Amino acid sequence: MTDVPPLSNAEPDWADATEQAVLDAAIRLAPTLGWNGRMVREACAAEGLSEGDQELLFPNGPRDLAALLSRRHDSRALEALGSAEGLKIRDRIARAVSARMEAGADDLEATRKCAGFLALPTNTDLGLTLAWESADHLWRWAGDTATDWNHYSKRTILSGILIPALTLRWFEGREAAEAFVARRIENVMAFEKWKAGKDFDAPVRKATEFLTKLRYGTP
Repeated sequence: MTDVPPLSNAEPDWADATEQAVLDAAIRLAPTLGWNGRMVREACAAEGLSEGDQELLFPNGPRDLAALLSRRHDSRALEALGSAEGLKIRDRIARAVSARMEAGADDLEATRKCAGFLALPTNTDLGLTLAWESADHLWRWAGDTATDWNHYSKRTILSGILIPALTLRWFEGREAAEAFVARRIENVMAFEKWKAGKDFDAPVRKATEFLTKLRYGTP
């Protein structure tokens, strides 16, 4: 996974503004049409886009709009979170995941259709990528500055919480989702406690030292 750049607050250009307008139309249409190619075509038509414009802005059709929806929810969650100052890490993560769940709940019917689309075998790669992006934004909000193995382990673990938590929120409701998150955060804290003091770079150093001895014959 590659690092995710911070969300931008820059003024949108024509393409960005048009993408967001089409996304608004898609959110209105998805409860009836589903998250599919027809929905994309009708959302684009509602905003007066030609077939050429659609191909330019949404070459991957509903996958592109699914990514836009997820990233809108990321931005909405970060806006709602405010400052993490004064919160313990457990509370930061709980609050971050809750905010992300509620950000998507604002577009609940469309979000459900999009979640079903991302659950298809042909789209699971995109779903995992978007979950990683969301986890990265939430960890950055929580103050994580790790650049070593921890950077990736934290995002992998949080992605593993987000995917089922969001699914529960969309289809089972807030109470079930919050209960699940509380249980999983206990697991995260246990893992963080276990790995404290562990030297995960030791195997790499040992391998490097061994190869150095082979090359230079150092004792």
